[in-house]
Amino acid sequence: MMKKGGIVVIGSSNTDMVIQSGCLPAPGETILGGQFIMNPGGKGANQAVAAARLDGAVAFIAKVGNDVFGQEAVKGFQKHGIDTSFITIDNEAPSGVALIMVDDKGENCISVALGANSTMQKDEINKARKIIEQASFVLIQLEIPMEVVTYAVDLAKRLGTRVVLNPAPAQPLSDDLLSSLYIITPNETETALLTGIKVEDESTARKAARILKDKGVDIVLITMGGRGAYVLSDDDDQIVPCPKVIAVDTTAAGDTFNGALLVGLSDGISLTEAIEFANKAAAFSVTKMGAQTSAPNRNDLKMILNNTIA
Repeated sequence: MMKKGGIVVIGSSNTDMVIQSGCLPAPGETILGGQFIMNPGGKGANQAVAAARLDGAVAFIAKVGNDVFGQEAVKGFQKHGIDTSFITIDNEAPSGVALIMVDDKGENCISVALGANSTMQKDEINKARKIIEQASFVLIQLEIPMEVVTYAVDLAKRLGTRVVLNPAPAQPLSDDLLSSLYIITPNETETALLTGIKVEDESTARKAARILKDKGVDIVLITMGGRGAYVLSDDDDQIVPCPKVIAVDTTAAGDTFNGALLVGLSDGISLTEAIEFANKAAAFSVTKMGAQTSAPNRNDLKMILNNTIA
């Protein structure tokens, strides 16, 4: 049974295979001397774990292969207290895998083999209808088929559950989909694709956000890396700054932000306070290697508050 204030995350689960080296290779170039790490990942899984580690009540709707990657992923979700009742096992497609390269400045490049994530179907969303209806929020991304995303957004709206879309990886979205969203959380690259405006400062962020809000999104929240997040709603028009830290690995910083944002909103704090909370969580995450492994708990965030990470 979904607790009051619960969060349903719908999305991908991958295993991340990470190489950390001095710089990212150019096309055709081989770089030696990197460190290899294998971690659980996938945008949906990252966001579900980020929310759960911050004490959110989370159910995860996903699809994994019948292989060791999928089995270990589900065990990990359960360890974090996530409801895995609606994770489907695909007996044909393998679990998703992501190959990630990270340089010594914390920048990364990622290639994903979606595997079972790409075989998710509408019926698997229907089976979770009751838990979607009970939740306060549905959080979804774009590493599963677009027809499933569209169906899930429409179902949640009809059931009266607020939908938050993290539009990543970047791709065009229909006006019908946008008009069904409570919050959209693109980064600067995704915002440019959705609006045609390159976000460089608060002024350009405002112009881009206005385009999305005029299409019916209640709240537009553009993440801007170390500068923080710009928010436009009926009551807000501002950049909420982010704590300054030294980045080690920016992988899943946006996922951590989204998971934390939903926890804050589910706890009943104001939108600005929820963004501040999410900024702190994302800032902490970039000081650690990995995706889910870098997501903070409540005690970790006290380190940000006390300025012990810089």
